[in-house]
Amino acid sequence: MSERSGATGFFQVAGTREILEAFSWVARREAERVDLLDALGRALASDAVAPIDIPHFTRAAMDGYAVAAADTFGASESQPAYLTVRGAVAMGAAPEGRVNAGEALRIATGGMLPHGSDAVVMWEHTRESADLLEVFRPVAPGEHVVTVGEDVREGERVLAAGRILRPADLGLLAGLGATAVEVVRRPRVAVVSTGDELVGPEETPGPGQIRNVNQYSLGAWVRRCGGEPLLLGRVPDEAERILERVRRGVAEADLVLISGGSSAGARDLTRGVVEALGEPGLLFHGIAVRPGKPTVVGAHRGVPVFGLPGHPISAMVIFLVLVRPLLERMLGVRAGEGAIAVLARLADNLPSQAGREDYYQVTLRPAAGGMEAVPVFRKSGLVTAMVRGRGMVRVPAEREGLEAGELVEVEILA
Repeated sequence: MSERSGATGFFQVAGTREILEAFSWVARREAERVDLLDALGRALASDAVAPIDIPHFTRAAMDGYAVAAADTFGASESQPAYLTVRGAVAMGAAPEGRVNAGEALRIATGGMLPHGSDAVVMWEHTRESADLLEVFRPVAPGEHVVTVGEDVREGERVLAAGRILRPADLGLLAGLGATAVEVVRRPRVAVVSTGDELVGPEETPGPGQIRNVNQYSLGAWVRRCGGEPLLLGRVPDEAERILERVRRGVAEADLVLISGGSSAGARDLTRGVVEALGEPGLLFHGIAVRPGKPTVVGAHRGVPVFGLPGHPISAMVIFLVLVRPLLERMLGVRAGEGAIAVLARLADNLPSQAGREDYYQVTLRPAAGGMEAVPVFRKSGLVTAMVRGRGMVRVPAEREGLEAGELVEVEILA
């Protein structure tokens, strides 16, 4: 960490690791029980353990005939095995009777295998006429069959705590008999937008005014990362009013984001507001990241408080680099659980300087041998830069840039 004097006084410039370590006390939120379908996209609060075997009966994996495999040994197109068809296995019910030597029962995929059989012959490899079955290909014991517990064993941990539940996970839980599930409460994130120049999206901006983009982009990122946005609206550049709104955020939320007013100018009040909150108050002002250097970091009453730059790209980058990891801790998920990354080769050089992390927006396009990452060189204040970037590339602090042709990890911004 380095310290230097700024226009508003003495402040600290920290790296992302230092800031995240300063919040090592941030812990998982409490659990709540929700209906199974409402658990989609939520973080599982505890391990899911199977109370039963899946399947709990041996069943057919193909449409065909339930047979004793030994009765098919040596079968071929020229010398088929001949079996007597005794009927069919009804779906959703136990088979009536058993398969005796030289016999077969028709069976559909998922049907319960009858006693006396240990394999299924696919119907494509047979011909039936007047209850006489010709088998043209042999099967081995267990072929085209799913045995008891082959998918899931009773007592097996099928999903680990902290997993972000996907549609397939809910299907598995339903198969285990679950109708509701314990998930971690969504962290509440208050978003306060500051600036005399801001108007709502429903308003027509006048001279010098802009619509409030960050409240909605940040709120959407909160939701995408598993949190619950609490939008506290716009506040003019008045320290007391900003402080009042931030105190409300501290009282009602698990984390507070202040958009705008973080740089070291005369109008930028966020640092003073965070200092005025009370212990521990201001922790850092300035971060060795571009874009987003003037970020303000603090805390009060166990609630992290971030003053994010007003530029949309800067605010998004700092959210992903600093805020998302804390939300992941609050949800108890593994770092990066919700992130998707691909490997691609850079189409252009990405400049940087040692000691600072740089983040670049990129688009992706097919190239020989894989994908190519094309930097979007647009100023951080341009809203369309958020939309044009398909992904984000990080230049590590120990590198002085990345060169065209390098294989890099691209985090998909989805």
